[in-house]
Amino acid sequence: MSVRVLAAGTPVPSFSLAREDGGTFTDEDLRGRTTVLVFYPFAFSPVCTDQLNLYEEVLDEIRAHGADIYGVSCDSTWAQRAFRAQLGVSIEQLSDFEPKGATCRAFGVLHEGGFPQRALVIVGPDGVVRWSYQAPSPGDLPGANLIFDGLDAAAAAWAPAMGGL
Repeated sequence: MSVRVLAAGTPVPSFSLAREDGGTFTDEDLRGRTTVLVFYPFAFSPVCTDQLNLYEEVLDEIRAHGADIYGVSCDSTWAQRAFRAQLGVSIEQLSDFEPKGATCRAFGVLHEGGFPQRALVIVGPDGVVRWSYQAPSPGDLPGANLIFDGLDAAAAAWAPAMGGL
């Protein structure tokens, strides 16, 4: 099964993810701010651990670009909470546990094994995908440089959409 992440210019589909506090995070929460969604396969796996630690190291720079960042996996909120606490990272985790993989499927990143492919999706304040990247395999870690390349591309795409403002 070949999966393909949503391309730039695609409106974000309607979705609902669980927050650690029991609340929900939906497509409406993306409005008004640039957002980086980090889809990753499994909490506590070595590459996912390295990925979130790396992104935490550059979190201030990501925020300086005017963006929020969230991790998304099909793990339960309890597993994500424990994972985040063990790593000591502040990046909020969003769970696609129930119905399992529904949001990942909508974003085109659900692997046939029932877990997300490793992917980055940058959504503009208007709820439209401005940039996306899918790693060649779940074992490949997308470097932080890709996030900054994506944020630059998103900013360039957003300016014309706003009439050059």
